[in-house]
Amino acid sequence: MANKNVELMRGNPEKAVKTLAIPIMISMLLTASYNIIDGIWVAGLGQAAIAGIGFVTPIFMILNGVSVGLGSGATSSISRFVGAKNHEGANKSAAHALLIFLVASIILTVVLLSVQEPLLRAYGASGQNLAEGIKYGTPLFLGLIAFMFGNGGSGILRGEGDMKRAMYAMIVSVTLNAILDPLFIYVLGLGSAGASLATIVSALGSASVILYWILIKKDTYVNVNLKEFKFDSKIAKDILKVGIPASMDMFMMSLAVSLYLMFISTIGGEYGIASFTSGQRLYLFAIMPLTAIGSAVAAVSGSAYGAKNGDYLSRAHLYGVKFGIAFGTAVTIILIAFAPQLATLFAYTKETAALVPEITRFLRIASLCLPLTGAGMTSSFLYQGMGKGTISLMWTIIREVIFTVTATYTLGIVLGWGLVGIWTGLAVGRITASILNFAFARFTIRKVREKFGT
Repeated sequence: MANKNVELMRGNPEKAVKTLAIPIMISMLLTASYNIIDGIWVAGLGQAAIAGIGFVTPIFMILNGVSVGLGSGATSSISRFVGAKNHEGANKSAAHALLIFLVASIILTVVLLSVQEPLLRAYGASGQNLAEGIKYGTPLFLGLIAFMFGNGGSGILRGEGDMKRAMYAMIVSVTLNAILDPLFIYVLGLGSAGASLATIVSALGSASVILYWILIKKDTYVNVNLKEFKFDSKIAKDILKVGIPASMDMFMMSLAVSLYLMFISTIGGEYGIASFTSGQRLYLFAIMPLTAIGSAVAAVSGSAYGAKNGDYLSRAHLYGVKFGIAFGTAVTIILIAFAPQLATLFAYTKETAALVPEITRFLRIASLCLPLTGAGMTSSFLYQGMGKGTISLMWTIIREVIFTVTATYTLGIVLGWGLVGIWTGLAVGRITASILNFAFARFTIRKVREKFGT
């Protein structure tokens, strides 16, 4: 199975992107369902709980982003070794990735537990929603190591083209989460803390399965032998040159979300925050297929770049862009058509029913960016696959912090459009940046093809 995955990575790029994207897509949709499932069950706890968890969202994005980002570093490093037919290099990369996951999880746990309350207050949390935020966040940060090895381990599997087993591990995790959420939140009476505990225990299930395959069963392409491990700074740097910028990607998005929360809190208070939090869950769920397509392009482009095949690099990118635009369009149509029904998932109690119109409005405006976001995200993942993580980070900053924050502030506050202005700014900023990102990616590929002569 491992050799079949590797041969797929080295073969026809369109077939490879399509074949690899589907299991990643399923896996990421399952990942996003954590948020959806938590949101549905937490909605029964009231508006303060919804808002409190909403204030934790940007911090959780950092936590999750670092684990996914370091996993992307492993994917890029391993896939380039695969393309260059360097098996030993791939083995060393996987072993170093596991060490990096462990060190990062310890450091981040300490940091996040120290800063969570000041950060929540800075976002505008107070009173009951602050208490609910801390109640939800503390178990989440204590269990960070589960996310790190779950998401990071999936990155190792993606690097060798084994997307199916990464998907199977996620199925284990989401199944556990669906069972444990109502049990912890309501049966055991843990409330908001129960939602995060269920998420952590579920992530631990996923991480355990992946580590079993890599370290105990040892039937993966990469062969990790911890007893013979010798630290190699070059290998660690190869992972981190993509992993750190990819982690910073999510930090920048978290920074942007923090600013959106401040703008929204100023305009709409707890009502606006609760509406955004609920709508954002669905938006993040909708964007997962686009992330999956991008992840497949990262793996295939990494292999093509390692093999110095500019033609395959270009074809993988263009196919991913077309795939992303098509999927983004389909998802946008669904979100617009069924916005009221989807909004009701997060506002089904008497107390939260008033949120439905605003969540509906959010979905129908903010989701308009999804088709072109498919082109922009695929381009960002292309840079990661090539080992150029800093360029990917640059485009995240341009998209979320420069264009989108500026658009939301201008339309929502300066021009006085209110919450509608914030939702419109989210779409306008992301559309503009995605078009520019795609154009720059094609320019980059042309330069690479000239360098490789293919």
